[in-house]
Amino acid sequence: MYGINGSDFPPVTEDTFCKYVLYYEINNSRVRIWDLIILIPNALFVLFLVVRFNKAQLKLRATSSPIFLTFYSLVWGNVIISLIRCGVSMTVNASMPFGGLIDKILWVTVRFFLLATEMSVVIFGLAFGHMDSRSSIRYVLLATSLISLAFTITQGTLEIVMPDDIFHIDTRDYDLFGHGGMLFWFTSSLVFAIIYFIILLLPWIPLREYLALPTKLSFYLYILLLALLDTTQAVGAGLLAWGSMQCGLCVVDVTTWLYFSLYTPLVYHTFLSEFFSVSQPSIMFSYKAQMDEPMEDDQVSLPHQQSFSSLKTDSDYIYQQSNSVYDSTLFEAGGTTPMNPVYSASLQSPDSIVSGQSIEIGAPTAFHTQHIPST
Repeated sequence: MYGINGSDFPPVTEDTFCKYVLYYEINNSRVRIWDLIILIPNALFVLFLVVRFNKAQLKLRATSSPIFLTFYSLVWGNVIISLIRCGVSMTVNASMPFGGLIDKILWVTVRFFLLATEMSVVIFGLAFGHMDSRSSIRYVLLATSLISLAFTITQGTLEIVMPDDIFHIDTRDYDLFGHGGMLFWFTSSLVFAIIYFIILLLPWIPLREYLALPTKLSFYLYILLLALLDTTQAVGAGLLAWGSMQCGLCVVDVTTWLYFSLYTPLVYHTFLSEFFSVSQPSIMFSYKAQMDEPMEDDQVSLPHQQSFSSLKTDSDYIYQQSNSVYDSTLFEAGGTTPMNPVYSASLQSPDSIVSGQSIEIGAPTAFHTQHIPST
């Protein structure tokens, strides 16, 4: 038995590139290549967010829907904690017991934030028609945080108590972060992949008649990418757990880099990019059906509702017909998100306001004048 929490086969040999890249330090400077290639895309994404921060702040103030601020906050939280992990991992000596423990705790912390975001995004997408109050959003974030906490505590415990020998470095006598071991990694990846494939099948099964499913293509593309990522990750972990195939380590290296480097930009691009780029905030999710529910005290306007200045009614958007189950994008440039009335009015010129009033009130078609005799 070579691995307590992993494989019955010997660990992958030290000279394989896919393992070497995980612990190789540049000029013995504690800066590992693995941390560096994860740091660079996250740093570039932070720079992108900083450049667009003022514009994003104005857009968030313009909309009364809290869902956009929630997504934006999750994006910032994920990328900041990823940068912190990379920076700290480059300063501590992972080959020492204390340094290795800190490195693993940071990996688990990043996984907690990313998993909580991953589950929250899916719930918001499937139940956005009911996510119409700040309290409901808080409940979702609390629930996903608790689930993610249980997941990461289990992963961290396995990682510290029963490290996988596949990630043991004999020459330096310490263990790399092994994501809880191959068996745990394989099982969790497979479960998530099954869940995502079930979500992809929802529009095609009879259950869709009882659900208000999103019709935007981008949401389902997002789910498909995660399903493929988890499936590939499960295959790689399975190759390492039940076989001595060195290619399995290369597979999980690629999926790990994609997840920890590009997942947060994917969330931003899918759910926020068009919101911050169009002249007016747009529709986030479109649904084939909407259900009437009691209003809560802290209820706010939904992205599918119109601003007070719009000439279209809600029914124009709620009951719009489509020949396909999916639409082209998750956002719709032609739609509008509810805007604060004062902000919306401030965007109009005095002439447009006057002309708008004249259209609504109507102007007399003729004027009768009286000639007053001159004195």
